[in-house]
Amino acid sequence: MNNQIEVIIKDETGRIDKVLNDRLADHSRSQLQQWIKEQHVSIDGKVIKANYKVHAGDKILIEIPEPEELDLVPENLDLTIVYEDDDVVVVNKPQGMVVHPSAGHPKGTLVNGLLYQIKNLSTINDVVRPGIVHRIDKDTSGLLMVAKNDQAHEALAKQLKDKTSLRKYVALVHGEIPHEKGRIEAPIGRSKTNRKMQAVIEDGKSAVTHFEVLKRFEGYTLIELQLETGRTHQIRVHMQYIGYPVAGDPLYGPKKTLKGNGQFLHAKLLGFEHPTTGEMMVFEAPLPEIFKKTLKQLTEKD
Repeated sequence: MNNQIEVIIKDETGRIDKVLNDRLADHSRSQLQQWIKEQHVSIDGKVIKANYKVHAGDKILIEIPEPEELDLVPENLDLTIVYEDDDVVVVNKPQGMVVHPSAGHPKGTLVNGLLYQIKNLSTINDVVRPGIVHRIDKDTSGLLMVAKNDQAHEALAKQLKDKTSLRKYVALVHGEIPHEKGRIEAPIGRSKTNRKMQAVIEDGKSAVTHFEVLKRFEGYTLIELQLETGRTHQIRVHMQYIGYPVAGDPLYGPKKTLKGNGQFLHAKLLGFEHPTTGEMMVFEAPLPEIFKKTLKQLTEKD
């Protein structure tokens, strides 16, 4: 039997997903949208659509489905677990590893490895993304937080939404950036010309990236970046937009670039408030060997 939640609208206005999100602190907006899409939300017995605007007196019924059983194969991928307790896991994802299974990547993903090494994972996402609170690209290395239960997942997702978590990256970019630091604020959405790419577009979602120069080389700059938002390919798109694309980037960078395992982009630092204890936790991961080797070669060249 599905669990049910009943919400009676008094004087709220707006789209149903936003109103429910404001009322139900224990459930993320993305989860509520998914339930609406899967027709688990009704008013007076009638299933509603995502663009429905609530009215005073509406009696909303949410039928929470039982979590589907995972049809995924646990794989021993020898993941580097940086930290683990009863609520959260911090993992250092290697370059070349996709975060969760998809049509083109049914095996060998971070999720497959997590299922082998971790006993429990949250069930809030769809069946192929257990525990996954946020993602980094296949060829980006570095730290990810993973939830072991639904309460932890909600708490960590809320920190991302409220921009209270800390995420710092290191990137090697083409060109010598003349100023010491900068702030890029430019909306990002799917490219109108290439569906595989994101782009800075007028009707995109708000996106803000901060960066600071760490070191300059001949033709390249090593920078540290801090995300204020978390859009798909955000760093790669923003750096290309201002004329300093990430080195090694096969999608947004120039054809003539440094050889590596994809883009020279590493999620080096991750900080968040522990969902149970409230303690601020900060983790750091060293650069991959190919990244360190390339920096050494650029230093010797200079």
